[in-house]
Amino acid sequence: MDFFKFKNDLKPEKGRLLISEPFLPDPNFERTVVLLCEHNEEGSFGFVLNKMSTVNLDDIIEDINDFDQPVLVGGPVQQDTLHFVHKADYIEGGVALGNGLYWGGNFEQLMVLIESKEIKTNDFKFFIGYSGWGAGQLQEELDANSWIVTPNVTTDLVFNQDIDKLWKTVLKELGGRYNVYSNYPTDPRLN
Repeated sequence: MDFFKFKNDLKPEKGRLLISEPFLPDPNFERTVVLLCEHNEEGSFGFVLNKMSTVNLDDIIEDINDFDQPVLVGGPVQQDTLHFVHKADYIEGGVALGNGLYWGGNFEQLMVLIESKEIKTNDFKFFIGYSGWGAGQLQEELDANSWIVTPNVTTDLVFNQDIDKLWKTVLKELGGRYNVYSNYPTDPRLN
């Protein structure tokens, strides 16, 4: 949108957030916060941190007992897949995203730890589907001012924030003009 121009000099990279601009017309990404887990010349990959699904983990995986963990919609791609991010450095094969945050890892090990009640539920977030961009696609969207890139994310932001307020919270933390964006109405005609 021509009236909504901003300059964001940060480049997307693993461990950073993408914040959708206030009037992004794509319903999959309206007012979303996406954690980037991979960004390279082949494309980008991440999870929406503030879009709740209608299921819990124990609805998806039958063998889990007493682990009533909500599942988020990680994005519109392959919503028949399950992914997780966590702050458990002991999960084998987890990909470090920085600041004590990890993506994925040994799922069988995770299931054993869940069954034996050896993990804290608030150390994990689960996602169905993911957000993905092909080679150069994310850069095109950045050039069109569809996304704001933040500095590296913290575990506090991922695990301890109200997801219904996450988009506003992140913009307010960025300060300056982004604080103003956090108060934009969903529909500019209502302003």
